[in-house]
Amino acid sequence: MTDECIFCRIVAGEAPGDIVYQDERFLAFSDISPQAPTHLLVIPKIHITSFAELTEGQQELAGRLMMIAKNLAEKCGLAKSGYRLVINCGSEGGQVVPHLHLHLIGGRKLGGKLG
Repeated sequence: MTDECIFCRIVAGEAPGDIVYQDERFLAFSDISPQAPTHLLVIPKIHITSFAELTEGQQELAGRLMMIAKNLAEKCGLAKSGYRLVINCGSEGGQVVPHLHLHLIGGRKLGGKLG
């Protein structure tokens, strides 16, 4: 955990966050600048700067991050209509907060086809 990281501060209870899921290793909360009716961030509680910093030994962590997002999408009623999962990596990839996080976005038709 780092004192400068806003997500670490949310994990520590030192900064506010609209927490929708929490277990011993992960936290999910509402994005403060939502891009859709549902816009959640799923993070590991340990500080990992970005997706690029993941190690081979953290494969289970990465998989769990995805499963939490899937389960939250179902809980939020997005599973049938669809949703988007996004992990921005580095400043040129659009990452604003230097703490690994996954965006779960849905609740409306999303534009900007990716592929």
